[in-house]
Amino acid sequence: MSTRRRMAEGATEVESGSENAAAALVTLQYWLSPAFPVGAFAYSHGLERAVAAGWVHDRESLKAWLDALLLCGSFRADAVLFAAAFRARKAGSAAELFEIAELAEALAPSQERHLETMAQGRAFAEATGGPARPWPVAIGAAAADLDIGLVTAVASFLQAAIVNLCSAAQRSVPIGQKDALAVVTALRQDVLETAAWAAAADLAELGSATFFSDIASMQHEVQETRLFRS
Repeated sequence: MSTRRRMAEGATEVESGSENAAAALVTLQYWLSPAFPVGAFAYSHGLERAVAAGWVHDRESLKAWLDALLLCGSFRADAVLFAAAFRARKAGSAAELFEIAELAEALAPSQERHLETMAQGRAFAEATGGPARPWPVAIGAAAADLDIGLVTAVASFLQAAIVNLCSAAQRSVPIGQKDALAVVTALRQDVLETAAWAAAADLAELGSATFFSDIASMQHEVQETRLFRS
């Protein structure tokens, strides 16, 4: 047997063994992409108000804002809810999933944050045929049905949230594409570390300390000129 043929057969064997995992990751990335009809592009998570107030005005201030959400804010909390929903779905516990969904909805600190998580969750349910739940719970439970690890799933979820707000920042005009890419790249390690932590955390470790983000979300409700729904 030729070397080239052995290499080809070996490659085919490797591809066959990883095909399900690759397909699962592609599916999750599609669910989390702007192309999937959940309307994520319409929400700024209060960032539009932070830009208007001058709290976010350049690459470094945007990076600090998003990093705070990752390390001690709403993104961190959503990652815990995502992981809890993932585990509950894996365990086949519909009752636990219901409780997690109720908790996730109750944790929304403003009317617009509530709209953001519930509307995206409903849109995801309509597109996939699942039950309507808050966004991190809906996507977390659905990800559990894929052949994908929990840490990878949570990291993908967090990365999509960061990318979405960097896109919102570009439309709010404090930064351009080059700076947005730099922010996404700079936050890569914190995304991975938060994902690993959230995958091992339980609901007792839920919490948030990004008060300016919550205030920005509340103030956005009465902002006169708006591009985003939150």
